[in-house]
Amino acid sequence: MFELAIAATAAVLVGVGAWLAIRAYRARQMRRQKVELLTNGAVDFQENVLVPDGSGGSYHVDFLLLHARGIVVIDWRNLRGNVFGGDQMTEWTVMNGAERFTFPNPLNALYDRIAAVKLVAKDIPVEGRIVFSRRAIFPKGLPKWTVKLDAMLSEFPPMERSQVEAATARYRESWDALKQGLTPSSLHKPRAVA
Repeated sequence: MFELAIAATAAVLVGVGAWLAIRAYRARQMRRQKVELLTNGAVDFQENVLVPDGSGGSYHVDFLLLHARGIVVIDWRNLRGNVFGGDQMTEWTVMNGAERFTFPNPLNALYDRIAAVKLVAKDIPVEGRIVFSRRAIFPKGLPKWTVKLDAMLSEFPPMERSQVEAATARYRESWDALKQGLTPSSLHKPRAVA
């Protein structure tokens, strides 16, 4: 009887361990795919960094991409549910089943991040996007400067590596100066709403 209880407990522990390992593997795969989709058109990128704001503070930036068009500031949003937001709205709303919550309009923070990057990378064009995961649905349409993850390839199409490097060669000195001014960020956004 005692051996049967030990065997049953061991089987449960092995099952839980396998489930956790599979879950961790899937999370790594999803993260790798996200990073590939976000950075596919870039020649270089930085992730989870603090950009100095010029006043002694700094802004957290999820991704900075060096692209043929210049620098792209990416604000990553991993949300699930229907998202209702607009350019002029103070708060955006997420509805996922019975759950409902709001968050500040992310466009204002995006503009601040773009301005901070422009302070350091003076001669490089800078633009930004708020990128939402596949699990976010925009029933009323996407607000300005907002894209879904899968649309990043059409927003910033990949080019041949040699073409991107040639197009970004004039930006390299400013990009390197920007990278030197960055510090790793320990700020992490809350986990996705399940």
